[in-house]
Amino acid sequence: MTTTASPVPEDIPENVPDHIPEPGGPVDAGPMDGVAAAARPVRLIHTGATTEIPVHLLFRDAPEPAPVRLSPAVVTRRPDESGRNTAERPRPPAVPRIDPELVERPARVLPGLAGVLAGMCGAAGCVATSWWAGVLPSPLPGTFGSAGLGSARWAAYAGAGALALFGFGGLARGRTGRAWVLGLFGRYRGTVRRTGLLWVNPLLLRRRVDVRLRHWRGEPMRAADRSGVALRVTVLVVWRVRDTARATLSVEDHEAYLRACVEAALVRVPVAAPGAGKGAVEAAQDALTRLVAADTAPVGVEVFAVRPVRVEYAPEVAAAMHRRRIAALDAQHRASVLGSVVDSVEDTVTRLTMRGLVELDDYERKVLVKDLTVAFCAGRGEAGP
Repeated sequence: MTTTASPVPEDIPENVPDHIPEPGGPVDAGPMDGVAAAARPVRLIHTGATTEIPVHLLFRDAPEPAPVRLSPAVVTRRPDESGRNTAERPRPPAVPRIDPELVERPARVLPGLAGVLAGMCGAAGCVATSWWAGVLPSPLPGTFGSAGLGSARWAAYAGAGALALFGFGGLARGRTGRAWVLGLFGRYRGTVRRTGLLWVNPLLLRRRVDVRLRHWRGEPMRAADRSGVALRVTVLVVWRVRDTARATLSVEDHEAYLRACVEAALVRVPVAAPGAGKGAVEAAQDALTRLVAADTAPVGVEVFAVRPVRVEYAPEVAAAMHRRRIAALDAQHRASVLGSVVDSVEDTVTRLTMRGLVELDDYERKVLVKDLTVAFCAGRGEAGP
């Protein structure tokens, strides 16, 4: 067997030993160490130092991002009414609140007699000023007023005329069940509920409000029963204005607001279907009354009762209910007719057999029953229901 020696590179010098001990290695080596040393690869660079480099560092393009530290969620706290900190929790949207300062209060008015006296005094001052200016003859013989209208006379005319206008212009008549809401330059000044002849500042804006007990019967509105069947409901609402300031100034039209609240309550509260018991009807009335009263209380409207006076199915549901009722009546009529025919056939066959008029086997009995049934049904059909 012939072995071929591997070629030796030409650039390697011949005097380089096969093994050069590494620096820091053992000085004295045994024979076995010599064999192990001979097996080691020969270093070509003797004066350089090598360092191991991790492979993954050779392929890094950018520094690794710093690890993200997750911190627990911090819940902000706010002081409550008692001063303690409470955690904020998600709450439903807040309902718009009415201005707490907008509350009905009595207005300052005077008896009507004061207005009448002030108006009469102003009128008398105008007459006296006219005599003073010489416009009117003197009521006393031999005395005459000075002629001409000066600045003093014009001032007297203006004062007397203003007094007369304020006196007579502020007179008002208060009626039972009616009230006035007074305002000056857009600011609420009070409510007048007094009756009789009164004097009210004529510079104040007056709005008449009906505070009597009233009832409202609306048009048919959409509703549903507990099963979700569409209904048409006509309701009767008994109500009155409790706070005239809020009913007039907090909403544009308190009657329209009342109608909207009734419609919203009918959507949320199931109404007793036609033919329901008395208990279901009363429960629906109580629920509607409580809901509408709670919605209208902030605007000064007091609701006493919300009663459905007419409940009927919606047009699309009424047609289906009518067809269903007709089908039920027809099925009931057919069942009664069939029952009477079967009874008649059974009675006829029993009498013929018991009296011995005919002797029938099973086949003949079946044929007789069939013929009698057809004959009786045809006779009922010709006779009508």
